[in-house]
Amino acid sequence: MAKQMGLMGLGCFIFMMVALQINGATATTYVVGDSLGWTVPPNTSFYSDWSSSKTFHIGDEVVFNWTGNHNFAEVSSLAEYENCTNPGIVFGPGIKANLLQNGSRFFICTVDDHCEAGQKVIITVGSPTNTSPAASPAPSSLSFGVVFTVLTSMVGYFFA
Repeated sequence: MAKQMGLMGLGCFIFMMVALQINGATATTYVVGDSLGWTVPPNTSFYSDWSSSKTFHIGDEVVFNWTGNHNFAEVSSLAEYENCTNPGIVFGPGIKANLLQNGSRFFICTVDDHCEAGQKVIITVGSPTNTSPAASPAPSSLSFGVVFTVLTSMVGYFFA
C-alpha cells in the first residue's frame, strides 16, 4: 500500500512538472511597431497606440528592428522618456529586450529629433501604475511554484 501511494505521489509530481512547463512556455516575442518596425512613425502616438494594444507578460521579449539611421536606447524614468534624454548607451538593430519583471520600461531613438517625432515606446508588464522600472528582477511565481511542487511531492513521496 505504501509503495502504491509513493508511486501515486511520483505520478502527481510528474504531472505537475509537465503542467508547469506547458504553462511557463507561453512567452511571446513582439516586434516593436509590427510591420512598420522601429522608425520615425507616421504620428507621435503610433508607438503608444501599438504598445497599448498588447498585453505584455513576464518572460516575453520585444525586438527592435530597423533599417537606416536609427538606434535604440533605454532610459530609466518617465521624465527622461518624455524629455527624450539621451542615456549615452545606444544599441544597433535586432536588439531584444527581455521582460523579466512587472513595471514599465522606456525606450527611445536618440538619432537627431526622432524621439521628439514619436520614435519612443513604453512597454508595461503588469499594472501600468508603476512608471519607473524596478531595481532588480523579482523572482517569478513560476519559479516559486516549481520549487513548492518539487518539495511537496518529495515530502509526499518519502512519507507515503
